[in-house]
Amino acid sequence: MAMKNSQDSFLKGRLRSFRYAFKGLWILVRTEHSIIVQLGVAILMTFAGFWLNISSIEWIAQILAIGLVLVSESLNTAIEKMCDFVHPEFSDRIGRIKDIAAGGVIFAAITAIAIGFVIYLPKLLELV
Repeated sequence: MAMKNSQDSFLKGRLRSFRYAFKGLWILVRTEHSIIVQLGVAILMTFAGFWLNISSIEWIAQILAIGLVLVSESLNTAIEKMCDFVHPEFSDRIGRIKDIAAGGVIFAAITAIAIGFVIYLPKLLELV
């Protein structure tokens, strides 16, 4: 990432920031298996939402749950990469930091699963 140019207009600076953000998103999607799997689940749940005709409120909850998982996984990945950069060799302390960051992803995933059960369990039981 380049240093901020004081000659940049506000708009040009924001556009540059978006470019870096999309670059990071592309790196995640291309290189991180966990993000790829979670995007796959997100796509499946989106199809399920259309198939089972979920309500607007259910869509909002589902979108927020998907976003929560993807954001937490992205932050976890960034923390892991930073830890590996700062301390490339094995360290119990770095391992603990990485485990704590991964624990945040589990919180997000459990929340998303609970939201999924609330939305989809009643609809699936109606089909049976």
